Amino acid sequence: MNQENENKPISGYIMLVVTLLILGVSLLMLIVSKNPFFTIGLLVSGLLMPGFFYVNPNGSRVLILFGDYRGTVKKNGFFWVNPFYTKKSISLRARNFDSERIKVNDKVGNPILIGVILVWKVENTYKAAFDVDDYENFVRIQSDAAVRKLAGRYPYDNFEDGEAEVTLRSGLDEVNRALEETLRQRLEIAGIEVIEARIGYLAYASEIAGAMLRRQQATAIVAARHKIVEGAVSMVEMALEDLSKREVIELDEERKAAMVSNLMVVLCADKDITPVVNSGTLNH
Repeated sequence: MNQENENKPISGYIMLVVTLLILGVSLLMLIVSKNPFFTIGLLVSGLLMPGFFYVNPNGSRVLILFGDYRGTVKKNGFFWVNPFYTKKSISLRARNFDSERIKVNDKVGNPILIGVILVWKVENTYKAAFDVDDYENFVRIQSDAAVRKLAGRYPYDNFEDGEAEVTLRSGLDEVNRALEETLRQRLEIAGIEVIEARIGYLAYASEIAGAMLRRQQATAIVAARHKIVEGAVSMVEMALEDLSKREVIELDEERKAAMVSNLMVVLCADKDITPVVNSGTLNH
């Protein structure tokens, strides 16, 4: 037998009454008749006592008789089974696992810190009890292994890999689905159901965090400058067209070049500009 099966034990309340009756009658007869034969009843009642156990809601007991699996009790309540059964308790509640932040390399080799949050529970008590040595430790180790494997499949961002459509930072939905599927495959051997898995912490490692921050700032500045220049060119073009249409002033190529230069300086500068009034010509 290598699959889980549910055991339906005897009600503990019924057997408790039987045990107390045997104990009480044996004691009474032993006192009245003083016949040592009734000590057998005391031994029988003592033998029955280890068979009592209880199961809390969302709990279970795996029953083993001298190395032979006898089923799992999942129904909560007070029960009695063969006193020689070993009763191993396994919780069926959902549990949270917040892994430590481990240092790994992403797809392009950058060292990053990453952690995972896993919500899991035991689905198959037979596999959890017998197919792995310690299912809780198995969850921890396999989660770390899955995170390391996942980090190697995606870059942290697409600065160095411009063709990457999915990154650890921007593609969290797809990355979390991939992580969940990987963990589901790894933990199935232990009878573990993966309810949810997601990246809980993600950052560059300390040795490159400063450099990466400066690179991100530089990229943001370049992008902002690009927008500013693009807007400034449009404004200069519009200004020249309006001046030409309204015939405010006739500009030759030299004056247009000077005007464009001045407008671009004014529009693209990141500080306030102090205008200089030229009362002469462009050459004086």
